[in-house]
Amino acid sequence: MLIATRHGGSVPKTHHEQSPSRYSGSYVVNIDHQKIAIIGLGYVGLPLAVEFGKQRPVLGFDINEARIAELRAGKDSTLEVTPEDLQASSQLSFSSDRNKLAECAVFIVTVPTPIDAANRPDLTPIVKASETVGRALKAGDIVIYESTVYPGCTEEICVPILEKCSGLKFNVDFFCGYSPERINPGDKVNTLTKIKKITSGSTPEAANAVDALYASIIQAGTWKASSLKVAEAAKVIENSQRDLNIAFVNELSVIFDRLGIDTIEVLEAAGSKWNFLPFRPGMVGGHCIGVDPYYLTHKAEEVGYHPQVILAGRRINDNMARYAARNVIRLMLKNGIDVARSTVGVMGVTFKENCPDIRNSKVIDLIRELQNWNVRVVVADPWANAGEVMHEYGLQLDTIDATQQVDSLVVAVGHNEYRAMTPADLKPLCRGEKPVLADLKALYDRHDSSAAGFTVFRF
Repeated sequence: MLIATRHGGSVPKTHHEQSPSRYSGSYVVNIDHQKIAIIGLGYVGLPLAVEFGKQRPVLGFDINEARIAELRAGKDSTLEVTPEDLQASSQLSFSSDRNKLAECAVFIVTVPTPIDAANRPDLTPIVKASETVGRALKAGDIVIYESTVYPGCTEEICVPILEKCSGLKFNVDFFCGYSPERINPGDKVNTLTKIKKITSGSTPEAANAVDALYASIIQAGTWKASSLKVAEAAKVIENSQRDLNIAFVNELSVIFDRLGIDTIEVLEAAGSKWNFLPFRPGMVGGHCIGVDPYYLTHKAEEVGYHPQVILAGRRINDNMARYAARNVIRLMLKNGIDVARSTVGVMGVTFKENCPDIRNSKVIDLIRELQNWNVRVVVADPWANAGEVMHEYGLQLDTIDATQQVDSLVVAVGHNEYRAMTPADLKPLCRGEKPVLADLKALYDRHDSSAAGFTVFRF
Protein backbone atom coordinates (compact mmCIF):
# COMPACT_ATOMS: atom_id res chain seq x y z
CA MET A 1 0.00 0.00 0.00
CA LEU A 2 1.12 3.58 -0.54
CA ILE A 3 0.91 4.82 3.03
CA ALA A 4 2.14 8.37 3.31
CA THR A 5 2.56 11.64 1.46
CA ARG A 6 5.74 13.63 1.69
CA HIS A 7 3.84 15.94 4.05
CA GLY A 8 3.20 13.10 6.46
CA GLY A 9 -0.56 12.82 5.95
CA SER A 10 -2.18 9.41 5.65
CA VAL A 11 -3.66 8.20 2.38
CA PRO A 12 -7.16 6.73 2.45
CA LYS A 13 -7.44 3.12 1.36
CA THR A 14 -10.03 3.69 -1.37
CA HIS A 15 -10.56 6.45 -3.87
CA HIS A 16 -14.23 6.62 -2.90
CA GLU A 17 -13.28 8.25 0.42
CA GLN A 18 -11.52 11.27 -1.02
CA SER A 19 -11.12 13.07 -4.32
CA PRO A 20 -8.17 11.81 -6.41
CA SER A 21 -6.92 15.38 -6.64
CA ARG A 22 -5.88 15.19 -2.99
CA TYR A 23 -3.32 12.47 -3.73
CA SER A 24 -0.34 14.57 -4.72
CA GLY A 25 3.32 14.35 -3.87
CA SER A 26 5.76 11.50 -3.52
CA TYR A 27 4.44 8.48 -1.70
CA VAL A 28 6.35 6.02 0.40
CA VAL A 29 5.50 2.62 -0.98
CA ASN A 30 4.86 -0.14 1.52
CA ILE A 31 3.26 -3.24 0.08
CA ASP A 32 4.42 -5.58 2.82
CA HIS A 33 1.74 -8.07 3.81
CA GLN A 34 -0.76 -6.70 1.29
CA LYS A 35 -2.73 -9.29 -0.65
CA ILE A 36 -1.46 -10.01 -4.16
CA ALA A 37 -3.56 -10.89 -7.19
CA ILE A 38 -1.86 -12.90 -9.92
CA ILE A 39 -3.75 -12.31 -13.17
CA GLY A 40 -3.34 -15.36 -15.41
CA LEU A 41 -2.44 -18.80 -14.08
CA GLY A 42 -0.47 -20.38 -16.90
CA TYR A 43 3.18 -21.39 -17.11
CA VAL A 44 4.26 -17.99 -15.71
CA GLY A 45 1.54 -17.00 -13.28
CA LEU A 46 1.04 -20.24 -11.38
CA PRO A 47 4.63 -20.76 -10.17
CA LEU A 48 4.66 -17.10 -9.11
CA ALA A 49 1.39 -17.45 -7.21
CA VAL A 50 2.64 -20.60 -5.48
CA GLU A 51 5.86 -18.97 -4.27
CA PHE A 52 4.16 -15.83 -2.98
CA GLY A 53 1.40 -17.94 -1.45
CA LYS A 54 3.93 -19.58 0.85
CA GLN A 55 4.52 -16.20 2.51
CA ARG A 56 1.45 -13.99 2.17
CA PRO A 57 -2.18 -13.92 1.01
CA VAL A 58 -2.45 -14.43 -2.74
CA LEU A 59 -5.44 -14.61 -5.07
CA GLY A 60 -4.76 -16.60 -8.22
CA PHE A 61 -7.15 -15.21 -10.83
CA ASP A 62 -7.96 -16.66 -14.25
CA ILE A 63 -10.99 -16.27 -16.51
CA ASN A 64 -10.74 -19.99 -17.43
CA GLU A 65 -13.09 -21.66 -14.97
CA ALA A 66 -11.86 -25.14 -15.88
CA ARG A 67 -8.34 -24.04 -14.98
CA ILE A 68 -9.54 -22.72 -11.62
CA ALA A 69 -11.37 -25.99 -10.93
CA GLU A 70 -8.31 -28.15 -11.60
CA LEU A 71 -6.09 -25.95 -9.43
CA ARG A 72 -8.59 -26.04 -6.59
CA ALA A 73 -8.45 -29.83 -6.92
CA GLY A 74 -4.68 -29.68 -6.45
CA LYS A 75 -3.74 -30.46 -10.06
CA ASP A 76 -1.72 -28.54 -12.66
CA SER A 77 -2.06 -29.70 -16.26
CA THR A 78 0.99 -27.64 -17.30
CA LEU A 79 3.12 -29.78 -14.93
CA GLU A 80 5.01 -26.68 -13.78
CA VAL A 81 4.09 -27.23 -10.13
CA THR A 82 3.40 -30.42 -8.21
CA PRO A 83 0.41 -31.19 -5.97
CA GLU A 84 2.86 -30.88 -3.07
CA ASP A 85 3.81 -27.37 -4.24
CA LEU A 86 0.16 -26.35 -4.34
CA GLN A 87 -0.45 -27.77 -0.88
CA ALA A 88 2.59 -25.98 0.54
CA SER A 89 1.28 -22.64 -0.72
CA SER A 90 -1.07 -22.34 2.24
CA GLN A 91 -2.14 -18.71 1.67
CA LEU A 92 -3.00 -19.16 -2.03
CA SER A 93 -6.61 -19.24 -3.21
CA PHE A 94 -8.05 -19.41 -6.72
CA SER A 95 -10.99 -17.66 -8.32
CA SER A 96 -12.49 -16.48 -11.59
CA ASP A 97 -14.69 -13.96 -9.74
CA ARG A 98 -13.59 -10.44 -10.67
CA ASN A 99 -15.21 -9.02 -7.54
CA LYS A 100 -12.60 -10.73 -5.38
CA LEU A 101 -9.86 -8.60 -6.96
CA ALA A 102 -11.04 -5.67 -4.81
CA GLU A 103 -9.47 -7.46 -1.82
CA CYS A 104 -6.00 -7.02 -3.31
CA ALA A 105 -3.54 -4.12 -3.30
CA VAL A 106 -0.89 -5.57 -5.62
CA PHE A 107 -1.73 -6.89 -9.08
CA ILE A 108 0.75 -8.93 -11.14
CA VAL A 109 -0.31 -9.46 -14.75
CA THR A 110 1.08 -12.61 -16.40
CA VAL A 111 -1.17 -13.07 -19.43
CA PRO A 112 0.11 -14.19 -22.86
CA THR A 113 1.23 -11.66 -25.47
CA PRO A 114 0.98 -13.51 -28.80
CA ILE A 115 1.22 -12.35 -32.40
CA ASP A 116 -1.47 -12.41 -35.07
CA ALA A 117 -1.40 -14.10 -38.48
CA ALA A 118 0.58 -11.16 -39.90
CA ASN A 119 3.21 -11.43 -37.12
CA ARG A 120 1.98 -8.24 -35.46
CA PRO A 121 1.65 -7.95 -31.66
CA ASP A 122 -1.74 -9.09 -30.42
CA LEU A 123 -2.26 -7.09 -27.24
CA THR A 124 -5.83 -8.29 -26.68
CA PRO A 125 -5.02 -10.40 -23.56
CA ILE A 126 -3.01 -7.65 -21.85
CA VAL A 127 -5.60 -5.00 -22.76
CA LYS A 128 -8.43 -7.08 -21.29
CA ALA A 129 -6.36 -7.87 -18.20
CA SER A 130 -5.65 -4.17 -17.72
CA GLU A 131 -9.37 -3.39 -17.99
CA THR A 132 -10.12 -6.04 -15.37
CA VAL A 133 -7.46 -4.74 -13.00
CA GLY A 134 -8.46 -1.11 -13.63
CA ARG A 135 -12.00 -1.76 -12.44
CA ALA A 136 -10.63 -3.16 -9.16
CA LEU A 137 -7.91 -0.56 -8.67
CA LYS A 138 -7.87 1.59 -5.53
CA ALA A 139 -5.76 4.54 -4.45
CA GLY A 140 -2.39 3.30 -3.24
CA ASP A 141 -2.41 0.09 -5.32
CA ILE A 142 0.42 -1.05 -7.57
CA VAL A 143 0.18 -2.96 -10.87
CA ILE A 144 3.14 -5.03 -12.06
CA TYR A 145 3.36 -6.48 -15.56
CA GLU A 146 5.37 -9.61 -16.36
CA SER A 147 4.06 -10.23 -19.88
CA THR A 148 6.63 -9.71 -22.64
CA VAL A 149 5.95 -6.48 -24.55
CA TYR A 150 7.83 -3.93 -26.64
CA PRO A 151 9.56 -1.00 -24.89
CA GLY A 152 6.97 1.58 -23.87
CA CYS A 153 3.92 -0.69 -23.95
CA THR A 154 3.22 -0.51 -20.20
CA GLU A 155 3.08 3.29 -20.16
CA GLU A 156 1.61 3.82 -23.63
CA ILE A 157 -1.04 1.08 -23.71
CA CYS A 158 -1.67 -0.32 -20.23
CA VAL A 159 -1.51 2.79 -18.05
CA PRO A 160 -4.18 4.77 -19.99
CA ILE A 161 -6.51 1.77 -19.67
CA LEU A 162 -5.87 1.56 -15.93
CA GLU A 163 -6.55 5.28 -15.55
CA LYS A 164 -9.74 5.17 -17.62
CA CYS A 165 -11.21 2.14 -15.86
CA SER A 166 -10.29 3.26 -12.34
CA GLY A 167 -10.73 7.03 -12.50
CA LEU A 168 -7.35 7.31 -10.79
CA LYS A 169 -4.19 9.10 -11.84
CA PHE A 170 -0.96 7.29 -12.67
CA ASN A 171 1.96 7.96 -10.32
CA VAL A 172 -0.35 9.95 -8.07
CA ASP A 173 -3.02 7.47 -7.02
CA PHE A 174 -1.55 4.21 -8.30
CA PHE A 175 1.82 3.01 -9.55
CA CYS A 176 3.20 0.46 -11.97
CA GLY A 177 6.10 -1.93 -12.14
CA TYR A 178 7.52 -4.16 -14.84
CA SER A 179 9.36 -7.38 -14.04
CA PRO A 180 9.64 -9.63 -17.10
CA GLU A 181 9.08 -13.34 -16.73
CA ARG A 182 11.99 -15.66 -17.44
CA ILE A 183 10.23 -18.98 -17.01
CA ASN A 184 11.55 -21.88 -19.10
CA PRO A 185 8.64 -24.36 -19.42
CA GLY A 186 9.58 -27.91 -18.53
CA ASP A 187 12.89 -26.90 -16.92
CA LYS A 188 13.06 -28.41 -13.44
CA VAL A 189 16.54 -27.02 -12.73
CA ASN A 190 16.28 -23.33 -13.65
CA THR A 191 13.03 -22.69 -11.83
CA LEU A 192 11.45 -19.37 -10.80
CA THR A 193 13.35 -18.79 -7.57
CA LYS A 194 16.70 -19.73 -9.13
CA ILE A 195 16.58 -17.21 -12.00
CA LYS A 196 17.68 -13.62 -11.34
CA LYS A 197 14.73 -11.25 -11.72
CA ILE A 198 14.76 -7.89 -13.47
CA THR A 199 12.55 -5.39 -11.63
CA SER A 200 11.49 -1.79 -12.25
CA GLY A 201 8.98 0.77 -11.10
CA SER A 202 7.29 3.92 -12.37
CA THR A 203 8.82 6.02 -9.56
CA PRO A 204 11.91 5.43 -7.43
CA GLU A 205 9.71 4.48 -4.47
CA ALA A 206 7.67 2.08 -6.60
CA ALA A 207 10.88 0.58 -8.02
CA ASN A 208 12.16 -0.10 -4.51
CA ALA A 209 8.86 -1.68 -3.49
CA VAL A 210 8.70 -3.93 -6.55
CA ASP A 211 12.31 -4.97 -6.08
CA ALA A 212 11.76 -5.79 -2.40
CA LEU A 213 8.63 -7.76 -3.25
CA TYR A 214 10.43 -10.06 -5.68
CA ALA A 215 13.55 -10.25 -3.54
CA SER A 216 11.38 -11.92 -0.89
CA ILE A 217 10.99 -15.03 -3.08
CA ILE A 218 13.83 -14.99 -5.63
CA GLN A 219 16.86 -16.79 -4.20
CA ALA A 220 19.03 -15.81 -7.19
CA GLY A 221 18.54 -12.12 -6.46
CA THR A 222 17.18 -9.20 -8.45
CA TRP A 223 18.44 -6.59 -10.92
CA LYS A 224 16.72 -3.24 -10.54
CA ALA A 225 16.45 -1.51 -13.91
CA SER A 226 16.37 2.28 -14.16
CA SER A 227 12.94 2.44 -15.84
CA LEU A 228 10.01 0.42 -17.08
CA LYS A 229 11.23 0.82 -20.66
CA VAL A 230 14.70 -0.48 -19.85
CA ALA A 231 13.18 -3.57 -18.23
CA GLU A 232 10.82 -4.10 -21.18
CA ALA A 233 13.67 -3.75 -23.67
CA ALA A 234 15.93 -6.09 -21.71
CA LYS A 235 13.36 -8.85 -21.84
CA VAL A 236 12.59 -8.55 -25.52
CA ILE A 237 16.27 -8.64 -26.54
CA GLU A 238 17.01 -11.72 -24.41
CA ASN A 239 14.89 -13.87 -26.66
CA SER A 240 15.74 -11.92 -29.82
CA GLN A 241 19.42 -12.63 -29.22
CA ARG A 242 18.73 -16.34 -28.81
CA ASP A 243 16.57 -16.34 -31.92
CA LEU A 244 19.40 -14.81 -33.94
CA ASN A 245 21.99 -17.26 -32.63
CA ILE A 246 19.76 -20.18 -33.60
CA ALA A 247 19.11 -18.59 -37.01
CA PHE A 248 22.86 -18.45 -37.60
CA VAL A 249 23.37 -22.18 -36.97
CA ASN A 250 20.20 -22.94 -38.95
CA GLU A 251 21.66 -21.17 -41.95
CA LEU A 252 24.92 -23.02 -41.43
CA SER A 253 23.00 -26.31 -41.44
CA VAL A 254 21.49 -25.50 -44.84
CA ILE A 255 24.91 -24.63 -46.24
CA PHE A 256 26.66 -27.66 -44.78
CA ASP A 257 23.93 -30.00 -45.99
CA ARG A 258 24.64 -28.86 -49.55
CA LEU A 259 28.33 -29.43 -48.93
CA GLY A 260 27.72 -32.92 -47.60
CA ILE A 261 29.04 -32.02 -44.13
CA ASP A 262 27.35 -33.04 -40.89
CA THR A 263 26.44 -29.80 -39.06
CA ILE A 264 26.47 -31.31 -35.59
CA GLU A 265 30.00 -32.62 -36.11
CA VAL A 266 31.10 -29.16 -37.25
CA LEU A 267 29.53 -27.50 -34.22
CA GLU A 268 31.09 -30.02 -31.84
CA ALA A 269 34.50 -29.37 -33.36
CA ALA A 270 34.07 -25.60 -33.22
CA GLY A 271 32.86 -25.95 -29.64
CA SER A 272 36.34 -27.01 -28.59
CA LYS A 273 37.19 -23.30 -28.51
CA TRP A 274 36.39 -21.75 -25.13
CA ASN A 275 34.32 -18.83 -26.43
CA PHE A 276 32.29 -20.60 -29.13
CA LEU A 277 28.59 -20.41 -28.25
CA PRO A 278 26.96 -23.89 -28.14
CA PHE A 279 23.77 -23.28 -30.13
CA ARG A 280 22.14 -26.07 -32.15
CA PRO A 281 19.98 -25.87 -35.28
CA GLY A 282 16.29 -26.57 -35.06
CA MET A 283 12.74 -25.32 -35.34
CA VAL A 284 12.04 -22.27 -33.18
CA GLY A 285 8.54 -22.23 -31.71
CA GLY A 286 6.83 -21.57 -28.42
CA HIS A 287 5.43 -18.44 -26.86
CA CYS A 288 8.74 -16.58 -26.44
CA ILE A 289 11.66 -16.98 -28.84
CA GLY A 290 9.56 -17.22 -31.99
CA VAL A 291 7.28 -14.35 -30.94
CA ASP A 292 9.21 -11.73 -28.98
CA PRO A 293 11.41 -10.47 -31.86
CA TYR A 294 8.27 -9.37 -33.69
CA TYR A 295 7.35 -7.14 -30.73
CA LEU A 296 10.70 -5.41 -30.98
CA THR A 297 10.59 -5.03 -34.76
CA HIS A 298 7.03 -3.70 -34.55
CA LYS A 299 8.14 -0.91 -32.24
CA ALA A 300 11.24 -0.22 -34.32
CA GLU A 301 9.12 0.24 -37.45
CA GLU A 302 6.70 2.41 -35.51
CA VAL A 303 9.53 4.87 -34.81
CA GLY A 304 10.77 4.79 -38.39
CA TYR A 305 13.47 2.11 -38.46
CA HIS A 306 13.20 -1.08 -40.50
CA PRO A 307 15.14 -3.85 -38.74
CA GLN A 308 17.23 -6.05 -41.00
CA VAL A 309 19.18 -8.57 -38.95
CA ILE A 310 16.32 -9.42 -36.57
CA LEU A 311 13.80 -10.02 -39.35
CA ALA A 312 16.33 -11.98 -41.41
CA GLY A 313 16.77 -14.33 -38.46
CA ARG A 314 13.03 -14.71 -38.15
CA ARG A 315 12.68 -15.61 -41.84
CA ILE A 316 15.33 -18.30 -41.55
CA ASN A 317 13.85 -19.84 -38.41
CA ASP A 318 10.27 -19.70 -39.65
CA ASN A 319 11.32 -21.64 -42.76
CA MET A 320 13.04 -24.53 -40.99
CA ALA A 321 9.92 -26.68 -40.59
CA ARG A 322 9.22 -26.49 -44.32
CA TYR A 323 12.90 -27.14 -45.05
CA ALA A 324 12.84 -30.30 -42.91
CA ALA A 325 9.61 -31.59 -44.47
CA ARG A 326 10.88 -31.07 -48.01
CA ASN A 327 14.07 -32.94 -47.21
CA VAL A 328 12.02 -35.86 -45.92
CA ILE A 329 10.03 -35.84 -49.16
CA ARG A 330 13.20 -35.56 -51.26
CA LEU A 331 14.83 -38.56 -49.55
CA MET A 332 11.64 -40.63 -49.72
CA LEU A 333 11.46 -40.03 -53.46
CA LYS A 334 15.14 -40.88 -53.79
CA ASN A 335 14.48 -44.17 -51.98
CA GLY A 336 11.62 -45.06 -54.30
CA ILE A 337 8.82 -44.52 -51.76
CA ASP A 338 5.47 -43.57 -53.29
CA VAL A 339 5.01 -40.29 -51.43
CA ALA A 340 1.35 -39.79 -52.33
CA ARG A 341 0.51 -43.16 -50.79
CA SER A 342 2.93 -43.00 -47.90
CA THR A 343 2.54 -42.61 -44.16
CA VAL A 344 5.01 -40.63 -42.09
CA GLY A 345 5.12 -40.90 -38.33
CA VAL A 346 5.87 -37.68 -36.46
CA MET A 347 7.13 -38.22 -32.93
CA GLY A 348 6.47 -35.17 -30.79
CA VAL A 349 4.18 -32.17 -31.26
CA THR A 350 4.95 -29.91 -28.30
CA PHE A 351 7.13 -26.88 -28.95
CA LYS A 352 9.93 -28.27 -26.79
CA GLU A 353 10.95 -31.42 -24.98
CA ASN A 354 9.52 -32.76 -21.73
CA CYS A 355 6.63 -30.33 -21.38
CA PRO A 356 3.01 -30.36 -22.60
CA ASP A 357 3.09 -26.84 -24.09
CA ILE A 358 1.88 -26.85 -27.71
CA ARG A 359 1.69 -23.08 -28.25
CA ASN A 360 3.19 -21.95 -31.55
CA SER A 361 4.72 -25.38 -32.13
CA LYS A 362 6.59 -25.43 -35.44
CA VAL A 363 6.03 -29.18 -35.65
CA ILE A 364 2.58 -28.21 -36.90
CA ASP A 365 4.14 -26.37 -39.85
CA LEU A 366 6.15 -29.48 -40.67
CA ILE A 367 3.03 -31.65 -40.54
CA ARG A 368 1.10 -29.27 -42.80
CA GLU A 369 3.92 -29.26 -45.35
CA LEU A 370 3.96 -33.08 -45.43
CA GLN A 371 0.19 -33.08 -45.85
CA ASN A 372 0.56 -30.71 -48.79
CA TRP A 373 2.36 -33.60 -50.53
CA ASN A 374 -0.64 -35.86 -49.79
CA VAL A 375 1.30 -37.73 -47.13
CA ARG A 376 -0.74 -39.38 -44.40
CA VAL A 377 0.76 -38.16 -41.12
CA VAL A 378 0.47 -40.07 -37.86
CA VAL A 379 1.31 -37.91 -34.84
CA ALA A 380 2.30 -39.22 -31.42
CA ASP A 381 3.40 -37.43 -28.27
CA PRO A 382 3.59 -38.80 -24.71
CA TRP A 383 3.45 -35.31 -23.18
CA ALA A 384 0.83 -33.43 -25.16
CA ASN A 385 -2.84 -33.31 -24.20
CA ALA A 386 -4.84 -34.94 -26.99
CA GLY A 387 -7.84 -32.67 -26.45
CA GLU A 388 -5.72 -29.52 -26.68
CA VAL A 389 -3.99 -30.74 -29.84
CA MET A 390 -7.34 -31.45 -31.46
CA HIS A 391 -8.79 -28.13 -30.34
CA GLU A 392 -5.83 -25.99 -31.40
CA TYR A 393 -4.72 -27.77 -34.57
CA GLY A 394 -7.39 -30.29 -35.55
CA LEU A 395 -4.93 -33.17 -35.24
CA GLN A 396 -5.66 -36.54 -33.68
CA LEU A 397 -2.88 -37.96 -31.53
CA ASP A 398 -2.22 -41.61 -32.28
CA THR A 399 0.37 -44.28 -31.57
CA ILE A 400 3.30 -45.33 -33.71
CA ASP A 401 4.24 -48.96 -33.17
CA ALA A 402 5.07 -52.18 -34.98
CA THR A 403 1.37 -52.94 -35.53
CA GLN A 404 0.85 -49.62 -37.34
CA GLN A 405 4.03 -49.23 -39.33
CA VAL A 406 4.95 -46.09 -41.24
CA ASP A 407 7.10 -45.46 -44.29
CA SER A 408 9.34 -42.92 -42.62
CA LEU A 409 9.83 -41.29 -39.23
CA VAL A 410 10.34 -37.73 -38.04
CA VAL A 411 11.62 -37.42 -34.48
CA ALA A 412 10.63 -33.80 -34.01
CA VAL A 413 10.88 -33.29 -30.22
CA GLY A 414 13.58 -34.50 -27.86
CA HIS A 415 11.35 -35.99 -25.17
CA ASN A 416 13.14 -38.26 -22.69
CA GLU A 417 11.04 -41.16 -23.94
CA TYR A 418 12.50 -40.77 -27.44
CA ARG A 419 15.99 -40.04 -26.18
CA ALA A 420 15.97 -43.39 -24.37
CA MET A 421 15.32 -45.23 -27.64
CA THR A 422 17.88 -46.36 -30.21
CA PRO A 423 17.70 -46.50 -34.02
CA ALA A 424 17.33 -50.26 -33.62
CA ASP A 425 14.20 -49.60 -31.54
CA LEU A 426 12.82 -47.30 -34.21
CA LYS A 427 13.39 -49.54 -37.23
CA PRO A 428 10.54 -52.01 -36.44
CA LEU A 429 8.13 -49.06 -36.54
CA CYS A 430 8.82 -48.74 -40.27
CA ARG A 431 7.90 -50.85 -43.25
CA GLY A 432 10.00 -51.20 -46.38
CA GLU A 433 13.73 -51.49 -46.81
CA LYS A 434 14.69 -47.82 -47.04
CA PRO A 435 12.75 -45.67 -44.57
CA VAL A 436 13.84 -42.11 -43.91
CA LEU A 437 14.65 -41.03 -40.36
CA ALA A 438 14.52 -37.28 -39.82
CA ASP A 439 16.33 -36.92 -36.50
CA LEU A 440 15.63 -33.22 -36.02
CA LYS A 441 17.01 -33.07 -32.48
CA ALA A 442 20.12 -35.14 -33.24
CA LEU A 443 19.17 -37.66 -30.56
CA TYR A 444 20.86 -40.62 -32.24
CA ASP A 445 24.29 -41.35 -33.60
CA ARG A 446 24.11 -40.85 -37.35
CA HIS A 447 26.17 -43.96 -38.08
CA ASP A 448 24.00 -46.12 -35.82
CA SER A 449 20.92 -44.87 -37.63
CA SER A 450 22.42 -45.71 -41.01
CA ALA A 451 23.48 -49.15 -39.74
CA ALA A 452 19.89 -49.80 -38.62
CA GLY A 453 18.73 -49.29 -42.21
CA PHE A 454 17.64 -45.64 -42.21
CA THR A 455 18.40 -42.90 -44.68
CA VAL A 456 19.15 -40.10 -42.25
CA PHE A 457 18.33 -36.42 -42.34
CA ARG A 458 19.09 -34.02 -39.54
CA PHE A 459 19.70 -30.29 -39.34
